[in-house]
Amino acid sequence: MISDNPTLKTYDGLNRAYAFFNDRLFAGELPACLVTLQRAKKAYGYFAGGRFGSKDGKTVTDEIALNPSHFRDRTTEQSLSTLVHEMVHLWQHHFGKPSRAGYHNKEWAEKMHAVGLHPSDTGQPGGKETGQQMTHYIAPGGPFQTAFADLDAEGFDALYVELWGDADARKKRKAKSASKTRYTCPSCGLHAWAKPGARLMCGECEILMEAPESEGEDQEEAA
Repeated sequence: MISDNPTLKTYDGLNRAYAFFNDRLFAGELPACLVTLQRAKKAYGYFAGGRFGSKDGKTVTDEIALNPSHFRDRTTEQSLSTLVHEMVHLWQHHFGKPSRAGYHNKEWAEKMHAVGLHPSDTGQPGGKETGQQMTHYIAPGGPFQTAFADLDAEGFDALYVELWGDADARKKRKAKSASKTRYTCPSCGLHAWAKPGARLMCGECEILMEAPESEGEDQEEAA
């Protein structure tokens, strides 16, 4: 039985991390935003300026999304560096001059350096620092790494990791599907399902039921 509240722990923790890095790396000048968990394909996270608001239109807020599918394979430090990466986009959205949608320009790269994240299109030293598709690596001993160490020392532990993902679910469904073959009576068209290679008789027509050739070939390939 889970003794704490996973939703409260996760979102309070992310809100705490946002406020902590805002204070330490951005002099507290960033406005509050909506931090969400989204399974963005092939992305660790993203920023969307002015994406959400109240129904009456009086309040508008930005979104920073983190992809929980990567929490298990990355360290907490790496996952929270993505949060700060997107906070740099938020900073530029409000105080700088962003380029076209999705492009990481020189101003953004300079701010990344200032907070202790080294922009790189490869995620490794030597990569391009500006461009459409960009990631980063953590500068050793830089402001972010120092700040994270202090946050970690306070006992930050808010990121739940996935015990299974969409790929695992698809594999399970495929395995379950492959374990059964549909047989059809060639006379009356009655269908029945059984293990591959089974010999089923149609009780009404008293003849062997047949499996489609394509299904039989699939079973052989799977084996």
